[in-house]
Amino acid sequence: MDLKETVDFHIKSTWHSITRMYNLIAAQYGLSQTIGYVLINIEKEGTPATKIAPLMGMEPTSLSRLLKNMEESGLIFRKGDKSDKRVVRIFLTEKGVKARKISKGTILNFNDELLTKINSKDLKTFINVFDIIKEQVQKEIDNFKPVKKHVKNGSV
Repeated sequence: MDLKETVDFHIKSTWHSITRMYNLIAAQYGLSQTIGYVLINIEKEGTPATKIAPLMGMEPTSLSRLLKNMEESGLIFRKGDKSDKRVVRIFLTEKGVKARKISKGTILNFNDELLTKINSKDLKTFINVFDIIKEQVQKEIDNFKPVKKHVKNGSV
């Protein structure tokens, strides 16, 4: 099988296209696709930073840098949790709320446009296929066993 015929290839190339499109739109507002998705995942009552990273598929250190930049840009602020002092919650500033609306509207507009081209049966099949893929990925993660590497003379 040619690698360009794999499910992975189609998901990755489609996601890159979507990201490129969202970054073009977001750049007009001084944002990025990644910032937009973070903004969308911050709840009104604040969201612990530890919950954002898994939603975004980001490493905690990358998210920390991004949140620091977002805070410096005036999009978010951090505040300790009232009931658990170990937890830091992320909140949107007024500027963050406006940027969130732009991000959400952009995503909804794109999806509305797509839904004029995809019938409900195809959409249901698409979602079902992605659910199967996610289940398989989770199974692979659950059964993952690292390969022990033997380094010999500088090669693996």
